[in-house]
Amino acid sequence: MVCVACHRPTGRNWLCNTCKTPYVRVWVVGERAGTLQRLIGLYKFERARSAYKTLSDLLLETLPELPNNVVVVPIPTTSGRIRERGYDHMLLIANDIAKTRGLRCNQLLARVTNTKQRQANASRRIMQAKSAFKINGEINAESIYLLVDDVVTTGATIKYAAKALRDAGAMHVWVALIARQTLD
Repeated sequence: MVCVACHRPTGRNWLCNTCKTPYVRVWVVGERAGTLQRLIGLYKFERARSAYKTLSDLLLETLPELPNNVVVVPIPTTSGRIRERGYDHMLLIANDIAKTRGLRCNQLLARVTNTKQRQANASRRIMQAKSAFKINGEINAESIYLLVDDVVTTGATIKYAAKALRDAGAMHVWVALIARQTLD
């Protein structure tokens, strides 16, 4: 395994002991390759809406039991992508995880920009993510916020989404990801 923040090898989890991140726990289903890569591609780019259930189930199998005060927060999808697909791909997954585990799902993050990270290099992704999010609701410092995203590449999206939650008063931010990939 490699750290989702710095890409150095890690032990049993996806976050090394030296990185300072605005989140403290990470779960990842696996590397974006093979069947997982194909399933994500079908879901995101070929309008295979029903694949949300399989992807959600994979995340549910990866996640441990979670406390009752966890709020599931999807990484927001740009409005253009929602129009293209006809659905908010991460909201579907986040809602299913919350429903299955008896937790709340809340769209606490909103996109400020409509930039696309696909095919952007690392420095561009970081620059875009720094100003991409705003808080869309009330933060309860007692809650644990579980950010849910599909693919982590540079880690910029989850870093700045988690930072927005922390800056708004969240004390605990965790992350659940379907896949990790390296930037070519």
